[in-house]
Parts: sequence; structure tokens; C-alpha cells
Amino acid sequence: MSELAPGAAKPAAGSAQSDPVQPDPVQSVPAAGAVGVVAPGRGDAAVDPRLLFAGPGLRGLADSALRHVRAGELGSLPVIVGLVVIWTIFQFQNSNFLTSYNLTNLALQVAATGTIATGVFLVLLLGEIDLSVGWVSGLCASVMAVLSVRHGWAPVLAIVAALVVGAAVGALQGSLFAVFGVPSFVVTLAGFIAWQGVQLKVLGRDGSLNLPDSEITKLTSTFFTDATGWVIAGIAVAGYAGAQLAEVRGRRRAGLRPRPIAEVAVRVVVVGGALIAAVAILNDDRGLPLALLIFGCLVLLVDLVSRRTSYGRHLYAVGGNVEAARRAGINVRALRVSAFAAASCLAGVGGVLAAARLTSVTQASGGSDTLLNAIAAAVIGGTSLFGGRGRAWSALLGILVIGSIANGMDLLGLDQSVKFIITGSVLLAAVLLDAAARRGRQASGRG
Repeated sequence: MSELAPGAAKPAAGSAQSDPVQPDPVQSVPAAGAVGVVAPGRGDAAVDPRLLFAGPGLRGLADSALRHVRAGELGSLPVIVGLVVIWTIFQFQNSNFLTSYNLTNLALQVAATGTIATGVFLVLLLGEIDLSVGWVSGLCASVMAVLSVRHGWAPVLAIVAALVVGAAVGALQGSLFAVFGVPSFVVTLAGFIAWQGVQLKVLGRDGSLNLPDSEITKLTSTFFTDATGWVIAGIAVAGYAGAQLAEVRGRRRAGLRPRPIAEVAVRVVVVGGALIAAVAILNDDRGLPLALLIFGCLVLLVDLVSRRTSYGRHLYAVGGNVEAARRAGINVRALRVSAFAAASCLAGVGGVLAAARLTSVTQASGGSDTLLNAIAAAVIGGTSLFGGRGRAWSALLGILVIGSIANGMDLLGLDQSVKFIITGSVLLAAVLLDAAARRGRQASGRG
């Protein structure tokens, strides 16, 4: 029987006296090459020391960021760098690109497809795909237009009915996938074809409907005053700072090492600076668009649900390892159905915003490159095609990249073929980066 080290606690009853006393990760630094440490208050749950937050100060923050990059944890860094490069190139080619007028137009252009991409994020998080969201958005817009224009429904009721249709479509497709085991690719490919036909049936012989001025068209024609824009920006910055500080307090109460104050400060400054700059640019033109606010609020809502609720954690769990999630007691079938239903409902919101901006619905609504841009936005923004990784904000960042490319190409008067080639190349680069990051995570033991 080995002797206890001086000052060491006595072993608990029934445990082997030779078991080593585990160090407290908050009070001590793990030795180089250590495999894991025991978090205080968590029994025998091993915690990889590489996952602990950085030490205090800016240097600790920089070291932590470098370790994450080496381990394949790239986050939003590649897409932000890419966005800066794209904006710089187009500004040099055409000085009108970064004007407040053009950036306001860009915000209006990306709101609809970005909302659809937010729904696609939920499906990709499961490691699945939905090829029908484009035509589902067009179908929902057609239902709204027919009910509002031909049947005289109140605009709000017509919009609600359209979103219910979208959710029902998603629930149907999700059930065929989750309950009957038909691959999501096949189910939604069938929906890609079928919902286009249903849309034509809903619109009737004319094949198009113009939307009169109403609450529907005001969704994209409403701009807030400068003062209102600043108030909204202030609330957003304060809310983000409060959420960061609440996370720090929560980790301390749980006995875990919190983020360094330097990292929290940098996050708040970066996000706050971006929001203030955006509002300043928008106020220089027509003001903050209501459509952009709707898009941003939906992204925030999906982000909160996916990261702060048990439902969201279950989404990540199923996307990471479906069999492990099932054995952990997660209702995988219900989760999949709900995710597809939410994705189609958000596609309906995107279709309504697109119809409001164009003030019409046609047979082509939801077609063309809507589907491809929505999926590409989520992937380019950092959502993994392998499932289990990503943030809802990837839809916002990704659609900014795609929208910026399209907007810049139009300003330069380049051919449509060049736009498709460049967008496809950016998507391929994002997928290759995701695959490389996944290999880096596996090599570093992070899965």
C-alpha cells in the first residue's frame, strides 16, 4: 500500500488507495502531454486540457486562437477574411461598391435567400440535405399571394397560412425520411420536382400575381429612422455584451474556467464595431431596412435555440453521432421531423420576403439559383456538410459572400457565366476547407 503524499486528501471509502489525486484545472496548469484532467465537481468526467480557455491577457488569447487553428477549429475566420478580400477587390474595380446606396441594396438582396439559408443550416446540422427549399419558398409565396389578392385575406393571415403550408411540407418530407427511412436526398429531390408543380397549380393559368401596396410589400420597403437604427444597434450591442458576461458567470458557478476578460472585451468590441458601422452606413442612405432586421432576428433566434436549449444540443448530438444520440435517449425521429419542418417554414419566410421585394409572384419564384445559393451560403459560412458543427450566423456570413459576389459582378457588368463560375469556386473552396479542418480535428483528437 502506497503512502499518501503530505497534505493529500484521504481516498473515499471503497476506492483504491493507490488512485492518484487529480489536480484542479482551475488551480493548476496541466503538464505538457497530459491526456485529461478532472473538472471540479464533475466526478470522473475527463476534460481535455486543450479545450480549456486561454490564460489571461492578450497573449493568452492569441495563443488560444493559434491552438484552435492548428487543431482545425477555424470558426468564422476564413469567411470573414474572404469577405474582406472580396469587398477590397470590388471596391478597387468600382468605387461605387462600398457606397451606402449599394450596401443598402445588398442588404435587401440577401435578406430573402439568407433566411432560407438559416433553415438549411438546421438540416445540415443533422448531416442531411434539403433540396426542396427553393421551390417550397416559391410555393409559400404563391399561397400568400393567392389568398391575399384573389381571396381578399388580410395580409397577416395570408402570411401565417403560407408559413403553415411551409411547415406542413417540411414535416411531410421529414416524416418520409425519419419514419420510413427514405434518404433525405431522395425525398427532397422528389419535393424539388413536385412542389414546383403544386406552385404552378396554385397560381393557375396566369402564372403570376402582382402584389398591391400593403403590409406585405412594406416588409421590404420600410426603413427605420436614424434614431431608431441607433437604438436597435445599442440594444443589440448591450444584449451581446450581457450574454458574454452571463456566460462567464455561469462557467464560474459551474466551477469551470471562464473566458478571459480580454477575450470577452475583444468579442464585444468587434461585434459592436461591426453593428455600429453597419447602422452608420445604412443611415447614410435610407436607414435600417425592416427586411434586414427580420433576417437578423431570425438568425439570432435560431442561434439561441441551437446553442442554448436542450433541443439545439440534441441537434448537434444527432449530427455528430446519430447512434450515440439514440442510445442517450434522444428521440431522433421527432428531432429530424421538426428540423425539416422548421427549415421549410423559414423557406416560406424567405419566399414572402422575396415576393415583397419584387412586388409579385411568378412561376419562377423560388427557382433559378435560389436553392443553390441557400445551401452554398450555409456551407461557405462555416456549417459542416458532415453534420454536428456550425453556427446559425454562418447563414448571414455566407449569404454576404455570395451576395457580394453577385452584386459586384453586376456593377462591373460581367457576364452571368462568370458569376456562376466564381460562386461555384468559392463553394468548392469552402467544402475543401471544411474537409481539411475535419482531418485536423481528427488528428488532434477532437473528432
